[in-house]
Amino acid sequence: MKPPSRIRLLSCLVFAAFPTLLLADVKVSNVRAAQREGTKLVDILYDLDGNSQSFTVSLRISNDDGVTFTVPAENLSGAFGAGIEQGNDHKITWNAGLDWNGRNSPKMRFEVTASDTPTSSGKWIAVPAGSFTMGDAFAEGQSNEVPTHSVITPGILMMKQEVSFGEWKSVRNWALENGYTFSNPGEGKAANHPVQTVSWHDAVKWCNAKSEMDSRTPCYRAGGNVYRNGESTPTCNWSANGYRLPTEAEWEKAARGGTIGKRFPWGNTINHKAANYVNGKLSYESPQGGGYHPIYATGGFPYTSPAGSFAANAYGFDDMAGNVWEWCWDWYGQTYYADPASGNHPKGPPSGTLRVIRGGGWSNPANQQRVSSRYANNPTNRFGYIGFRIVRGD
Repeated sequence: MKPPSRIRLLSCLVFAAFPTLLLADVKVSNVRAAQREGTKLVDILYDLDGNSQSFTVSLRISNDDGVTFTVPAENLSGAFGAGIEQGNDHKITWNAGLDWNGRNSPKMRFEVTASDTPTSSGKWIAVPAGSFTMGDAFAEGQSNEVPTHSVITPGILMMKQEVSFGEWKSVRNWALENGYTFSNPGEGKAANHPVQTVSWHDAVKWCNAKSEMDSRTPCYRAGGNVYRNGESTPTCNWSANGYRLPTEAEWEKAARGGTIGKRFPWGNTINHKAANYVNGKLSYESPQGGGYHPIYATGGFPYTSPAGSFAANAYGFDDMAGNVWEWCWDWYGQTYYADPASGNHPKGPPSGTLRVIRGGGWSNPANQQRVSSRYANNPTNRFGYIGFRIVRGD
């Protein structure tokens, strides 16, 4: 750890005149901060160096000389979160007016840390190519879940966890500075909770932005151009090495984790130890109290849980049941789409009005957490129970 550096902020700073910035990681250096004149925005700049292609950067704020770091740091923009590359003069902007308006302290400290270990939401898991049986083997769900049928999918890499709010903000902030527009900012209960309140269109544009950030070829195009704006219907370049939403078939194969004929990603019964959902005491729920998850039903809606709060399935994926629903690529059909290639990598109907969502959520009962459960939503909608995870090509 390098010794603390003392930086004098502008004299108009409403809460501290002489904060100290702590450098808690040797990869972070030259940290400095300044309040923008006439505003309550604070810019924290730093240099980043290391032996990795990208880092995960975090900011904590103290008002007691670093004894505790309890000052809210919720309204941040700029170079924080996952995917930050090494370089100089990275900038994080903190909106102190929203997080700490009107307060005053002579003992402010800002702690910037960086890790070359990806956040859990950034880990990728290989789903092998081949066939699996898709659909409701128990014939106890809705009519849109039958008949069971064999489907062939290619080998893919899928994100272990749902896209976190922290990663969403990091990529979206970059995108806004590079020609992208979004219809909504997205929401999250904390940086390590899944992002939610995102439309299908914005999730797709986010995939393209992350692809460009990581020097990959974007998958989605509209009007012959990379899809960056509006709510048109894009096409997908399936051979591109960028990030994209999974197809419905890819999602279900990953959720099953190699199991055959199971209700859930781990087996045939469910309880609050396995997933974040609404317990309704159905026949395949372990005996326990009903209602929302007793641990995560706090602080007001939405009752999401941090990524990795429950055991992963056999492939290693988290939250394939519960927490938030996940957007898929496919247009929704009341029956499974009969792919012309006899089940070889089906991608849904060629057109429609609704897009598929999978995986159930914190506000839904057990029957909607089953791996075969199929629902849909208008691609322009955004709700506190819908998020997404992504796959990538190589």
